[in-house]
Amino acid sequence: MLRTLFIAVFLSLYILILGPPLLLYTLVSRHIDPLYWAGLKGVLFFVRAVGVRVRVEGREKIPEEVCLFVANHTSSADAPAVVGAIPRRIAVLLKESLFKWPIVGQAFTLAHFIPVNRKDRESAISSVEKAAEAMRAGQSFLIYPEGTRSPDGRLQEFKKGAVVLAIKAGVPVVPVLCSGAQRVMAKRSMVVHAGEILVEFLDPIDASKYSWEERDILNQRAHDAMAAGLPPDQRPLGFPGASEG
Repeated sequence: MLRTLFIAVFLSLYILILGPPLLLYTLVSRHIDPLYWAGLKGVLFFVRAVGVRVRVEGREKIPEEVCLFVANHTSSADAPAVVGAIPRRIAVLLKESLFKWPIVGQAFTLAHFIPVNRKDRESAISSVEKAAEAMRAGQSFLIYPEGTRSPDGRLQEFKKGAVVLAIKAGVPVVPVLCSGAQRVMAKRSMVVHAGEILVEFLDPIDASKYSWEERDILNQRAHDAMAAGLPPDQRPLGFPGASEG
């Protein structure tokens, strides 16, 4: 619990001290990079300070062009690990409520993150359209295709929003595996444990080769590629190589 308290106190102070001037600078200059990287590097610093290590593999597989990163979601700890592992500024589709946080919400907006209301289908479709437009304009995105954190660390079924977005934008899908985060911070737990999180990039999938009618095929291909690359205890039950315990 001391690790959690340390992060909560010092990260809050970091945001309160650096957040307002960086927000003002971004509003005036329209240059988002200082705000984005200061926020990300600050979070990663405090994560490392409490004994959480992030190991990254497969960065060389990331295409140079705009792409859609899709990652599994097991814990609040995997977000900074995955975003920090991606060597470019990205935008993220996030649940709408996160944009209501003071300072942080304004930073998300300025960084062109897009809010998603998963309970409103029309609103969710509109969010995907906005993201596709941004991708066609040159912005890479990260999305969690499971839609929510896994309760047990195992990969869940994918919603179709991610592949719909990739097909609409005509960009490669880059599967991203995150393992170990559920042991660092379990779902619905505020306790942070020391440990290692592994982030691994898999071979990209060219979504431009798939039509709208083939979205289910692309969705299953991305899901199965990620399931096969995860440790046995994070593969879906019944998937080849999954542990039953």
